[in-house]
Amino acid sequence: MNTTTRHSAELAARLKAIIRDVPDFPKKGIVFKDITPLLADHAAFSGLVKDFAGAFSGAGITKVLGIEARGFLLAAPIALELGAGIVPVRKKGKLPYKTVSASYALEYGTDTLEMHADSVKPGEKVLVVDDVLATGGTAAAVCELVEKLGGKVAGIAMLIELEFLRGRDKLAGRDVYSLIKY
Repeated sequence: MNTTTRHSAELAARLKAIIRDVPDFPKKGIVFKDITPLLADHAAFSGLVKDFAGAFSGAGITKVLGIEARGFLLAAPIALELGAGIVPVRKKGKLPYKTVSASYALEYGTDTLEMHADSVKPGEKVLVVDDVLATGGTAAAVCELVEKLGGKVAGIAMLIELEFLRGRDKLAGRDVYSLIKY
């Protein structure tokens, strides 16, 4: 195990101990992974930001896309650390300017994400950031948005990956980095 991998494993264990499990939220049978204690802990949050930025430091990232809403909180400091801009990806109807959109399947129905039509330029390298990789539909839709605008998804960074939901399958062929796995 190299130093970076060991450091990431140690950080993951520290962060996992800080994340709070909230049973039966948002509905019975689900154990919600609450990252707010992690965000409130300066050392933990700083370690996360440096780890993610370090994982993609040589990739030439020019934009970091944060997925509504917790992805915003993670993406902004990562973008600063990488010297990149930040782009918010929001639910349909929340952005004030011309948008591009992509829909994705939910357990019951569909949802739509949007970003400004001028937020990613052709050829720009983009890092997609969110708190949880579950089924992969949200991240796949965001990748679709980037590619509609001619951008290149250089990587996907997720704080938590729920491996049993196999979200990585929808992101096959993409560079997916997740720090904590359940």
